[in-house]
Amino acid sequence: MDGTIRENIKQGTKVRVVQKQDQRSGKLTEGVVLKVLTNSQTHPHGIKVMLEGGVVGRVKEILS
Repeated sequence: MDGTIRENIKQGTKVRVVQKQDQRSGKLTEGVVLKVLTNSQTHPHGIKVMLEGGVVGRVKEILS
């Protein structure tokens, strides 16, 4: 599924995100969505979410 479309991402969805400080390296962090932070329906760089551990990043991959 596409991480740039908000309706694909719900609370409890397992995803891989890129954090702001990891954008250059492309390092992905895996976790479960706690909160969807992007209000618009789409975002070209990925929907911004907060993971259960408090990590904030943009969704690059949706795992489940």
